[in-house]
Amino acid sequence: MPQYFYIAKSLTGEEKSGFLEATNQAELARILRQEGFILVRTITNQQADSRFFKFFSLRRRVSLTEKLLFTRNLQVMIGAGFVLPRALQVLAFQTKNKKFQKILLNITQEIIKGKSFSDCLAHYPEVFSELFQNMIKLGEESGSLDKVLAVLTRQLEKEKELGSKIKSAFIYPTIIFLIMIIIGILMLVLVVPKLAETFAELNISLPLTTRLVIGLGNFLVTQWYWVVFVGFLLFLFCQLILKTKLGKKVVDAVVLKIPVISSLVKKINSSRTMRSLGSLIEAGVPLVRSLEITANVLSNSYYRQPLLVASEEVKKGKKLSEIISSYQNIYSPLFIEIIRVGEETGETASVLAKLADFLEEEVAYATKNLTSVVEPFLILLVGVAIGFFAISLVQPMYSMLEAL
Repeated sequence: MPQYFYIAKSLTGEEKSGFLEATNQAELARILRQEGFILVRTITNQQADSRFFKFFSLRRRVSLTEKLLFTRNLQVMIGAGFVLPRALQVLAFQTKNKKFQKILLNITQEIIKGKSFSDCLAHYPEVFSELFQNMIKLGEESGSLDKVLAVLTRQLEKEKELGSKIKSAFIYPTIIFLIMIIIGILMLVLVVPKLAETFAELNISLPLTTRLVIGLGNFLVTQWYWVVFVGFLLFLFCQLILKTKLGKKVVDAVVLKIPVISSLVKKINSSRTMRSLGSLIEAGVPLVRSLEITANVLSNSYYRQPLLVASEEVKKGKKLSEIISSYQNIYSPLFIEIIRVGEETGETASVLAKLADFLEEEVAYATKNLTSVVEPFLILLVGVAIGFFAISLVQPMYSMLEAL
Protein backbone atom coordinates (compact mmCIF):
# COMPACT_ATOMS: atom_id res chain seq x y z
CA MET A 1 0.00 0.00 0.00
CA PRO A 2 1.53 3.36 -1.02
CA GLN A 3 2.38 5.93 1.60
CA TYR A 4 1.31 9.52 0.93
CA PHE A 5 2.70 12.74 2.22
CA TYR A 6 -0.29 15.10 2.35
CA ILE A 7 -1.28 18.67 3.09
CA ALA A 8 -4.90 19.21 4.13
CA LYS A 9 -7.02 22.06 5.47
CA SER A 10 -10.16 22.19 7.60
CA LEU A 11 -13.20 24.41 6.96
CA THR A 12 -11.95 26.74 9.68
CA GLY A 13 -8.61 27.20 7.89
CA GLU A 14 -6.52 24.92 10.11
CA GLU A 15 -3.72 23.23 8.15
CA LYS A 16 -2.53 19.68 8.70
CA SER A 17 0.23 17.61 7.07
CA GLY A 18 1.93 14.28 7.53
CA PHE A 19 2.22 10.74 6.19
CA LEU A 20 -0.66 8.26 5.71
CA GLU A 21 -1.03 4.90 3.99
CA ALA A 22 -3.95 4.54 1.54
CA THR A 23 -4.75 2.47 -1.54
CA ASN A 24 -5.27 5.64 -3.61
CA GLN A 25 -5.85 9.37 -3.30
CA ALA A 26 -9.64 8.92 -3.12
CA GLU A 27 -9.30 6.77 0.00
CA LEU A 28 -6.80 9.24 1.46
CA ALA A 29 -9.26 12.10 0.86
CA ARG A 30 -12.06 10.04 2.51
CA ILE A 31 -9.91 9.35 5.60
CA LEU A 32 -9.10 13.03 5.94
CA ARG A 33 -12.76 14.05 5.44
CA GLN A 34 -13.73 11.82 8.35
CA GLU A 35 -11.31 13.86 10.45
CA GLY A 36 -12.81 17.14 9.17
CA PHE A 37 -10.07 18.02 6.66
CA ILE A 38 -10.00 18.54 2.88
CA LEU A 39 -7.05 17.11 0.91
CA VAL A 40 -4.99 19.87 -0.76
CA ARG A 41 -1.83 18.19 -2.06
CA THR A 42 -0.10 14.79 -2.05
CA ILE A 43 3.05 13.03 -3.14
CA THR A 44 3.70 9.28 -2.91
CA ASN A 45 6.93 7.39 -2.36
CA GLN A 46 6.20 5.50 -5.58
CA GLN A 47 6.01 8.75 -7.51
CA ALA A 48 9.26 9.96 -6.00
CA ASP A 49 11.02 6.67 -6.78
CA SER A 50 9.76 6.26 -10.37
CA ARG A 51 12.32 5.55 -13.09
CA PHE A 52 11.58 8.83 -14.79
CA PHE A 53 12.23 10.74 -11.58
CA LYS A 54 15.41 8.80 -10.86
CA PHE A 55 16.75 9.38 -14.37
CA PHE A 56 16.55 13.15 -14.06
CA SER A 57 17.10 13.54 -10.32
CA LEU A 58 20.42 11.71 -10.47
CA ARG A 59 21.57 14.20 -13.10
CA ARG A 60 20.25 17.38 -11.54
CA ARG A 61 22.28 18.56 -8.60
CA VAL A 62 21.11 20.75 -5.77
CA SER A 63 22.62 24.17 -6.47
CA LEU A 64 24.34 26.37 -3.91
CA THR A 65 21.53 28.94 -4.35
CA GLU A 66 18.89 26.34 -3.44
CA LYS A 67 20.85 25.28 -0.35
CA LEU A 68 21.29 28.91 0.65
CA LEU A 69 17.56 29.65 0.36
CA PHE A 70 16.75 26.47 2.29
CA THR A 71 19.18 27.30 5.12
CA ARG A 72 18.09 30.93 5.38
CA ASN A 73 14.36 30.07 5.40
CA LEU A 74 14.87 27.21 7.86
CA GLN A 75 16.72 29.55 10.23
CA VAL A 76 13.87 32.07 10.08
CA MET A 77 11.21 29.40 10.65
CA ILE A 78 13.04 27.74 13.54
CA GLY A 79 13.61 31.17 15.10
CA ALA A 80 9.88 31.89 14.72
CA GLY A 81 8.98 28.77 16.69
CA PHE A 82 8.21 26.22 13.94
CA VAL A 83 8.87 22.61 14.89
CA LEU A 84 11.57 21.11 12.66
CA PRO A 85 9.42 18.51 10.77
CA ARG A 86 6.79 21.13 9.96
CA ALA A 87 9.41 23.62 8.75
CA LEU A 88 11.02 20.98 6.51
CA GLN A 89 7.63 20.01 5.02
CA VAL A 90 6.85 23.60 4.11
CA LEU A 91 10.29 24.15 2.55
CA ALA A 92 10.05 20.86 0.64
CA PHE A 93 7.00 22.07 -1.26
CA GLN A 94 8.54 25.48 -1.89
CA THR A 95 11.51 24.13 -3.86
CA LYS A 96 11.15 23.47 -7.59
CA ASN A 97 13.99 20.94 -7.56
CA LYS A 98 12.28 17.53 -7.37
CA LYS A 99 15.43 15.82 -6.15
CA PHE A 100 15.79 18.29 -3.26
CA GLN A 101 12.07 17.99 -2.51
CA LYS A 102 12.31 14.21 -2.22
CA ILE A 103 15.38 14.50 0.05
CA LEU A 104 13.63 16.96 2.38
CA LEU A 105 10.49 14.82 2.56
CA ASN A 106 12.57 11.72 3.35
CA ILE A 107 14.43 13.64 6.07
CA THR A 108 11.09 14.82 7.48
CA GLN A 109 9.81 11.26 7.63
CA GLU A 110 12.96 10.02 9.38
CA ILE A 111 12.80 12.84 11.96
CA ILE A 112 9.17 11.97 12.71
CA LYS A 113 10.34 8.38 13.35
CA GLY A 114 12.83 9.66 15.94
CA LYS A 115 16.12 10.22 14.09
CA SER A 116 18.16 13.38 14.62
CA PHE A 117 18.40 16.01 11.91
CA SER A 118 22.18 15.68 11.59
CA ASP A 119 21.99 11.88 11.21
CA CYS A 120 19.45 12.31 8.41
CA LEU A 121 21.67 14.85 6.64
CA ALA A 122 24.56 12.37 6.72
CA HIS A 123 22.67 10.16 4.24
CA TYR A 124 23.00 12.90 1.61
CA PRO A 125 26.69 13.96 1.58
CA GLU A 126 26.40 15.05 -2.07
CA VAL A 127 23.96 17.77 -0.96
CA PHE A 128 24.94 18.58 2.63
CA SER A 129 28.68 18.88 3.20
CA GLU A 130 30.47 17.54 6.25
CA LEU A 131 30.73 21.13 7.49
CA PHE A 132 26.94 21.53 7.23
CA GLN A 133 26.28 18.21 9.00
CA ASN A 134 28.65 18.86 11.90
CA MET A 135 27.38 22.37 12.54
CA ILE A 136 23.77 21.12 12.58
CA LYS A 137 24.81 18.38 15.01
CA LEU A 138 26.40 20.96 17.27
CA GLY A 139 23.26 23.11 17.10
CA GLU A 140 21.10 20.15 18.14
CA GLU A 141 23.38 19.27 21.05
CA SER A 142 23.61 22.86 22.32
CA GLY A 143 19.96 23.72 21.70
CA SER A 144 20.92 26.67 19.49
CA LEU A 145 19.95 25.36 16.06
CA ASP A 146 18.69 28.76 14.87
CA LYS A 147 22.02 30.42 15.74
CA VAL A 148 24.00 27.70 13.96
CA LEU A 149 21.73 28.04 10.92
CA ALA A 150 22.44 31.79 10.92
CA VAL A 151 26.19 31.07 10.82
CA LEU A 152 25.66 28.54 8.02
CA THR A 153 23.60 31.08 6.10
CA ARG A 154 26.45 33.61 6.25
CA GLN A 155 28.88 30.90 5.17
CA LEU A 156 26.78 29.94 2.13
CA GLU A 157 26.15 33.59 1.23
CA LYS A 158 29.89 34.25 1.15
CA GLU A 159 30.51 31.08 -0.88
CA LYS A 160 27.88 32.12 -3.41
CA GLU A 161 29.21 35.67 -3.62
CA LEU A 162 32.76 34.43 -4.17
CA GLY A 163 31.66 31.87 -6.75
CA SER A 164 29.68 34.49 -8.68
CA LYS A 165 32.72 36.78 -8.87
CA ILE A 166 34.94 33.96 -10.15
CA LYS A 167 32.41 32.87 -12.78
CA SER A 168 31.83 36.41 -14.02
CA ALA A 169 35.59 36.86 -14.51
CA PHE A 170 35.81 33.88 -16.85
CA ILE A 171 32.64 34.55 -18.87
CA TYR A 172 34.22 37.03 -21.31
CA PRO A 173 37.36 34.98 -22.15
CA THR A 174 35.27 31.82 -22.51
CA ILE A 175 32.78 33.46 -24.88
CA ILE A 176 35.57 34.90 -27.06
CA PHE A 177 37.34 31.54 -27.20
CA LEU A 178 34.15 29.67 -28.15
CA ILE A 179 33.27 32.22 -30.85
CA MET A 180 36.76 31.85 -32.29
CA ILE A 181 36.40 28.06 -32.44
CA ILE A 182 32.94 28.28 -34.05
CA ILE A 183 34.15 30.74 -36.71
CA GLY A 184 37.19 28.55 -37.41
CA ILE A 185 35.01 25.45 -37.86
CA LEU A 186 32.59 27.30 -40.16
CA MET A 187 35.49 28.49 -42.33
CA LEU A 188 36.94 25.00 -42.53
CA VAL A 189 33.60 23.41 -43.38
CA LEU A 190 32.01 26.03 -45.68
CA VAL A 191 34.80 28.14 -47.22
CA VAL A 192 37.89 25.92 -47.45
CA PRO A 193 36.29 23.05 -49.50
CA LYS A 194 35.15 25.51 -52.19
CA LEU A 195 38.59 27.09 -52.41
CA ALA A 196 40.13 23.61 -52.55
CA GLU A 197 37.97 22.79 -55.59
CA THR A 198 39.09 26.02 -57.28
CA PHE A 199 42.75 25.27 -56.63
CA ALA A 200 42.32 21.73 -57.96
CA GLU A 201 40.70 23.01 -61.19
CA LEU A 202 43.53 25.49 -61.73
CA ASN A 203 46.11 22.77 -60.98
CA ILE A 204 48.03 25.04 -58.60
CA SER A 205 50.94 23.71 -56.54
CA LEU A 206 49.93 24.27 -52.93
CA PRO A 207 52.28 25.07 -50.02
CA LEU A 208 52.32 22.88 -46.91
CA THR A 209 50.18 25.20 -44.76
CA THR A 210 47.47 25.35 -47.43
CA ARG A 211 47.44 21.56 -47.77
CA LEU A 212 47.10 21.25 -44.00
CA VAL A 213 44.14 23.64 -43.88
CA ILE A 214 42.42 21.93 -46.83
CA GLY A 215 43.05 18.48 -45.34
CA LEU A 216 41.59 19.58 -41.99
CA GLY A 217 38.54 21.07 -43.73
CA ASN A 218 37.90 17.90 -45.76
CA PHE A 219 38.30 15.79 -42.64
CA LEU A 220 35.71 17.84 -40.74
CA VAL A 221 33.28 17.58 -43.65
CA THR A 222 33.63 13.84 -44.27
CA GLN A 223 34.79 12.45 -40.90
CA TRP A 224 33.15 14.88 -38.43
CA TYR A 225 31.83 12.01 -36.29
CA TRP A 226 35.41 11.05 -35.37
CA VAL A 227 35.91 14.53 -33.93
CA VAL A 228 32.77 14.12 -31.80
CA PHE A 229 33.81 10.62 -30.72
CA VAL A 230 37.39 11.58 -29.82
CA GLY A 231 36.15 14.71 -28.01
CA PHE A 232 33.76 12.59 -25.97
CA LEU A 233 36.54 10.12 -25.11
CA LEU A 234 38.84 12.96 -24.05
CA PHE A 235 36.09 14.36 -21.84
CA LEU A 236 35.58 10.96 -20.16
CA PHE A 237 39.36 10.51 -19.82
CA CYS A 238 39.72 13.90 -18.11
CA GLN A 239 36.84 13.06 -15.76
CA LEU A 240 38.46 9.73 -14.84
CA ILE A 241 41.87 11.37 -14.34
CA LEU A 242 40.38 13.98 -12.00
CA LYS A 243 38.79 11.24 -9.92
CA THR A 244 42.16 9.60 -9.22
CA LYS A 245 44.36 10.93 -6.41
CA LEU A 246 47.43 11.19 -8.65
CA GLY A 247 45.56 12.92 -11.48
CA LYS A 248 43.91 15.39 -9.12
CA LYS A 249 47.24 16.15 -7.46
CA VAL A 250 48.92 16.80 -10.82
CA VAL A 251 46.12 19.14 -11.93
CA ASP A 252 46.23 20.98 -8.57
CA ALA A 253 50.01 21.40 -8.90
CA VAL A 254 49.73 22.72 -12.48
CA VAL A 255 47.04 25.23 -11.49
CA LEU A 256 49.31 26.59 -8.73
CA LYS A 257 52.10 27.18 -11.29
CA ILE A 258 50.13 29.04 -13.99
CA PRO A 259 50.97 32.78 -13.99
CA VAL A 260 48.11 35.11 -12.91
CA ILE A 261 45.82 32.12 -12.25
CA SER A 262 48.01 30.74 -9.44
CA SER A 263 47.71 33.96 -7.41
CA LEU A 264 43.92 33.88 -7.77
CA VAL A 265 43.73 30.19 -6.81
CA LYS A 266 45.84 30.80 -3.69
CA LYS A 267 43.62 33.67 -2.55
CA ILE A 268 40.43 31.67 -3.20
CA ASN A 269 41.64 28.62 -1.26
CA SER A 270 43.01 30.74 1.58
CA SER A 271 39.73 32.66 1.93
CA ARG A 272 37.71 29.43 1.89
CA THR A 273 40.01 27.94 4.52
CA MET A 274 39.56 30.94 6.81
CA ARG A 275 35.82 31.28 6.19
CA SER A 276 35.08 27.60 6.90
CA LEU A 277 37.47 27.34 9.84
CA GLY A 278 36.16 30.57 11.36
CA SER A 279 32.51 29.51 10.99
CA LEU A 280 33.15 26.16 12.65
CA ILE A 281 35.09 27.67 15.56
CA GLU A 282 32.41 30.36 15.99
CA ALA A 283 29.75 27.62 16.15
CA GLY A 284 31.72 25.87 18.92
CA VAL A 285 33.29 22.98 16.99
CA PRO A 286 36.64 21.94 18.57
CA LEU A 287 39.73 23.11 16.65
CA VAL A 288 40.94 19.60 15.74
CA ARG A 289 37.56 18.64 14.32
CA SER A 290 37.26 22.03 12.59
CA LEU A 291 40.56 21.45 10.79
CA GLU A 292 39.47 18.00 9.62
CA ILE A 293 36.13 19.28 8.32
CA THR A 294 37.69 22.29 6.58
CA ALA A 295 40.23 20.03 4.89
CA ASN A 296 37.38 17.99 3.38
CA VAL A 297 35.64 21.16 2.17
CA LEU A 298 38.65 22.36 0.14
CA SER A 299 39.05 21.07 -3.40
CA ASN A 300 42.80 21.66 -3.87
CA SER A 301 44.80 18.79 -2.37
CA TYR A 302 47.81 21.06 -1.65
CA TYR A 303 45.62 23.10 0.71
CA ARG A 304 43.87 20.08 2.16
CA GLN A 305 47.05 18.26 3.26
CA PRO A 306 48.41 20.97 5.64
CA LEU A 307 45.11 21.06 7.53
CA LEU A 308 45.06 17.28 7.95
CA VAL A 309 48.64 17.41 9.24
CA ALA A 310 47.70 20.30 11.53
CA SER A 311 44.76 18.38 13.00
CA GLU A 312 47.16 15.63 14.09
CA GLU A 313 49.82 18.02 15.40
CA VAL A 314 47.32 20.13 17.39
CA LYS A 315 46.32 16.95 19.25
CA LYS A 316 49.95 16.74 20.41
CA GLY A 317 49.82 20.27 21.81
CA LYS A 318 51.41 22.27 18.99
CA LYS A 319 50.05 25.67 17.98
CA LEU A 320 48.28 25.97 14.66
CA SER A 321 50.35 29.02 13.63
CA GLU A 322 53.60 27.09 14.11
CA ILE A 323 52.34 24.22 11.94
CA ILE A 324 50.98 26.44 9.16
CA SER A 325 54.23 28.45 9.04
CA SER A 326 55.86 25.39 7.43
CA TYR A 327 53.63 25.90 4.35
CA GLN A 328 54.59 29.44 3.34
CA ASN A 329 54.64 28.35 -0.31
CA ILE A 330 50.83 28.29 -0.32
CA TYR A 331 49.83 30.36 2.75
CA SER A 332 50.81 34.03 2.90
CA PRO A 333 52.70 35.49 5.89
CA LEU A 334 49.57 37.55 6.65
CA PHE A 335 47.50 34.38 7.04
CA ILE A 336 50.05 32.87 9.42
CA GLU A 337 50.29 36.08 11.44
CA ILE A 338 46.49 36.34 11.73
CA ILE A 339 46.34 32.77 13.09
CA ARG A 340 49.04 33.69 15.63
CA VAL A 341 47.15 36.83 16.73
CA GLY A 342 43.93 34.83 17.06
CA GLU A 343 45.65 32.27 19.28
CA GLU A 344 47.14 34.98 21.50
CA THR A 345 43.89 36.94 21.90
CA GLY A 346 41.48 33.99 21.94
CA GLU A 347 39.53 35.62 19.07
CA THR A 348 40.50 33.17 16.32
CA ALA A 349 37.00 32.97 14.80
CA SER A 350 36.54 36.74 14.48
CA VAL A 351 40.02 37.46 13.06
CA LEU A 352 39.65 34.62 10.56
CA ALA A 353 36.30 36.04 9.43
CA LYS A 354 37.83 39.52 8.99
CA LEU A 355 40.79 38.16 7.01
CA ALA A 356 38.41 36.08 4.88
CA ASP A 357 36.48 39.27 4.08
CA PHE A 358 39.74 40.99 3.14
CA LEU A 359 40.90 38.15 0.88
CA GLU A 360 37.48 37.90 -0.78
CA GLU A 361 37.79 41.60 -1.63
CA GLU A 362 41.23 40.84 -3.06
CA VAL A 363 39.70 38.04 -5.16
CA ALA A 364 37.00 40.45 -6.38
CA TYR A 365 39.67 42.99 -7.38
CA ALA A 366 41.80 40.31 -9.06
CA THR A 367 38.86 38.91 -11.04
CA LYS A 368 37.94 42.41 -12.25
CA ASN A 369 41.49 42.87 -13.55
CA LEU A 370 41.66 39.36 -15.00
CA THR A 371 39.77 40.40 -18.14
CA SER A 372 42.22 43.23 -18.85
CA VAL A 373 45.14 40.82 -18.36
CA VAL A 374 43.68 38.04 -20.52
CA GLU A 375 42.32 40.30 -23.27
CA PRO A 376 45.72 41.01 -24.95
CA PHE A 377 46.44 37.26 -25.09
CA LEU A 378 43.03 36.62 -26.65
CA ILE A 379 43.58 39.35 -29.25
CA LEU A 380 47.01 37.90 -30.04
CA LEU A 381 45.56 34.39 -30.34
CA VAL A 382 42.75 35.56 -32.63
CA GLY A 383 45.24 37.53 -34.73
CA VAL A 384 47.57 34.52 -35.13
CA ALA A 385 44.65 32.25 -36.11
CA ILE A 386 43.28 34.71 -38.68
CA GLY A 387 46.76 35.36 -40.05
CA PHE A 388 47.46 31.65 -40.44
CA PHE A 389 44.20 31.09 -42.34
CA ALA A 390 44.73 34.17 -44.50
CA ILE A 391 48.30 33.29 -45.48
CA SER A 392 47.41 29.64 -46.12
CA LEU A 393 44.52 30.51 -48.46
CA VAL A 394 45.88 33.64 -50.15
CA GLN A 395 49.44 32.41 -50.79
CA PRO A 396 48.43 30.03 -53.66
CA MET A 397 46.60 32.92 -55.37
CA TYR A 398 49.74 35.07 -55.28
CA SER A 399 51.75 32.16 -56.65
CA MET A 400 49.25 31.83 -59.50
CA LEU A 401 49.43 35.58 -60.30
CA GLU A 402 53.22 35.49 -60.30
CA ALA A 403 53.15 32.58 -62.77
CA LEU A 404 51.02 34.59 -65.26
